[in-house]
Amino acid sequence: MKELALHILDIAENSLRAGASRIDIEIVEDPAEDTVRVAITDDGRGMDEETLKKALDPFFTTKDVRKVGMGLSLLRQAARRTGGDLRVQSRPGEGTAVTAEFVRSHIDRQPLGDMASTITAVLLQNPAIELRYHHAIGADGFTFDTSQVRSVLDGVPLSDPEVLQFIGNLIRERQQLT
Repeated sequence: MKELALHILDIAENSLRAGASRIDIEIVEDPAEDTVRVAITDDGRGMDEETLKKALDPFFTTKDVRKVGMGLSLLRQAARRTGGDLRVQSRPGEGTAVTAEFVRSHIDRQPLGDMASTITAVLLQNPAIELRYHHAIGADGFTFDTSQVRSVLDGVPLSDPEVLQFIGNLIRERQQLT
């Protein structure tokens, strides 16, 4: 994967498969500390200790459709390439938290990519999901929260094409201001 947004999409899709009703995505870029932290947290089924130990093994997956599970191991590799690392915390019945840390200025750090498309893809797959996306660069930042959008939609689903287009444009606009 060439963009962090694609890694984030892969993890969010795993959250959906794990039955999550809430996903929080947080990206914090700290120019002063020269770091980027990407955290994806869900309230899905979570993993037991044995599954958690195998989660970073590229040849382990719980999916029936393929024999490998490269997502987390590729994200860990991308983080380590910059001098960062990846942590996965999970408990059965409580959900999972994936945190990747990168050296911001490192030449090998992947660009963030199209987070607007990542967020709208997650909402298209599960319009009932509660999703919070926060992106900060230094002291500037913005938060997108589906609960705020739902409060003004008067029953129109988040998967409505016009709503998804609005959400995508809103995130793109806010990212440009950050």
